[in-house]
Amino acid sequence: MRLFLHGLGQTPSDWDGVLAGMAPGEDALRPDLRQLLGGRDAEFPALFRGFEEYCGRLEGPLCLCGLSLGGVLALRYAMEHPARVSSMVLVGTQYAMPSGLLRFQNAVLHLMPDRAFPRDGFGKQGFIALSRSMMYLDLEPRLREVRCPVLVVCGERDRANRSAALGLSRKLPHAEMAFVPKAGHEVNTEAPKALAGLLTGFWGGPGASAGL
Repeated sequence: MRLFLHGLGQTPSDWDGVLAGMAPGEDALRPDLRQLLGGRDAEFPALFRGFEEYCGRLEGPLCLCGLSLGGVLALRYAMEHPARVSSMVLVGTQYAMPSGLLRFQNAVLHLMPDRAFPRDGFGKQGFIALSRSMMYLDLEPRLREVRCPVLVVCGERDRANRSAALGLSRKLPHAEMAFVPKAGHEVNTEAPKALAGLLTGFWGGPGASAGL
């Protein structure tokens, strides 16, 4: 089972172009991260609990592909449930949150009008609350616990996450690195065909089960 986890400012439909570029194979699910909260406050611990509950209802093993917030969820899940994850793709993902950058981001978010946020996403207050709750999240001490194969992906123009991507590729025991030319942070929407090609190569094509 393959799970595609969108970023904070995205929705499940942002994976449409990627999935369209991949040959049919295993079942692919795109959960709506907002719905995983199940009425709980928009904070990372609550979101992660919702994700754990969601994954617990699925047959394993799981191949996780997450962008940004989705990548952080995937990485944390692989640490907590290593037997359930056979492979991961982490796109534009941080493992030790840049607290200074998040403070600046939150200050900017407070000034933005509500209409600037997707209606079917977390909304302005959800953005701010999630960012605040992740400000001191640091997964670096546990990176060596991740035993499954990992593909670390970063857009060539995603300067904010380039250092983290290189760090993940060095610190994860079984990781490989790929940069996507001419893409920024949201690789799934900016270069869906290129990302689809990377995923197909990593997972081995239809019916393959990477990491098993």
